[in-house]
Amino acid sequence: MPQYRIREAAEFLGVSDDTVRRWLESGTLASDRDDAGRKVVDGAVLARFAQQHAAAPTPDPSGVSRSARNRFVGLVTKVVMDGVMAQVEMQCGPHTVVSLMSSEAARELQLEPGVAAIAVVKATTVIIETPGGSS
Repeated sequence: MPQYRIREAAEFLGVSDDTVRRWLESGTLASDRDDAGRKVVDGAVLARFAQQHAAAPTPDPSGVSRSARNRFVGLVTKVVMDGVMAQVEMQCGPHTVVSLMSSEAARELQLEPGVAAIAVVKATTVIIETPGGSS
């Protein structure tokens, strides 16, 4: 199982190194020591902690039920439109979501920077990569 140093754990959790240190000292987050004696967090422990402490998503204001579970509430930050297609960028919490749609759809939805919107993602293919992985 991979182990992560305090700095790496902080980056994954979106907090400071000091916050991770406080969690380790208080026992909120469990740690071990690596061969060099440095504090490290087991990858599985870090993954569970990240899930349990994830910020609640912005509530969906539409009240509509859907089969798609990947819904990101956010603000439109950019719209690039030509005659046929539009590229719409949204900021949904810490994530940027980009959608390509027809210009007609973007106009009908009145998408422009500052408009609140919901990005609904339903994909049959999700590609997962690992850093430095073998092919």
